[in-house]
Amino acid sequence: MTTHPNTPAGWYADPQGTPNLLRYWDGKQWTEHTNPGQIPQQQQGGGNAWEVNVSGAPDPSKVQRQVQQQAGIAPTSFGGGTLFTEPILVVNQKAKLIELVNEYSVFDQQGRTLGSVVEIGQSTAKKVLRFVSSVDQFLTHKLEVRDAQGQPQLVLTRPAKFIKSKVLVHRSNGEPLGEIVQQNAFGKIKFAFMYNGQQIGAIKAENWRAWNFAIVDHTETEIGRITKTWEGLAKTMFTTADNYVLQIHRPLADPLLSMVVASALTVDTALKQDSRGLG
Repeated sequence: MTTHPNTPAGWYADPQGTPNLLRYWDGKQWTEHTNPGQIPQQQQGGGNAWEVNVSGAPDPSKVQRQVQQQAGIAPTSFGGGTLFTEPILVVNQKAKLIELVNEYSVFDQQGRTLGSVVEIGQSTAKKVLRFVSSVDQFLTHKLEVRDAQGQPQLVLTRPAKFIKSKVLVHRSNGEPLGEIVQQNAFGKIKFAFMYNGQQIGAIKAENWRAWNFAIVDHTETEIGRITKTWEGLAKTMFTTADNYVLQIHRPLADPLLSMVVASALTVDTALKQDSRGLG
């Protein structure tokens, strides 16, 4: 395979021609990471032939503007280069005119790819339901959080809801980490972080549209923020794209760290707002 600078990160046939071997392309160069077998389904794209994907190739300069100008966050010291060690995560939903599978890319403040979030486990019947109606917002959604090498890190499940949402957070091996539970349906939305029956933190919407959130620990001290950034008039009016920036103010330990990261990656699916546009 001949690569191009705009080729997205993912698993591809080994460029040296080794049979039945995949090698990971990180978006800029080939890495030492290999896998036997065929290209995993998730790396072929979690989407569907019915979808109309209008996302372009990732642009680090746009991500930097998103952080500094739109979210108003000054450059900070770098972290460890992973989903759980960076102080700033940029979560951008893939822009689609028609969306049947939720997909997000995750970057650091410089625009380097840290991972992705892909909806998994959808049946053909459910995809048809999404195509012809909006009733899927009441159905179960399961998201897989993957690192930059495509390896699963977390599984986030939002069970079927009627009014209020709940997200179950598990490690990729099935170990439960906690729950993100919506506390109210009207006014400024609040989600509680629950671990072993105890609240260890929360995210609180700062306006009724639930676009910006303050993240607090069990003492109500702010430990981070989630800011929705403006994706442009055309995308807002005609596509499904929602973009968020997570800023973590200080180092956190698990389970709170994973709950904070999970909240930024699932806030859009948890709320599943149907109203698009400016109103």
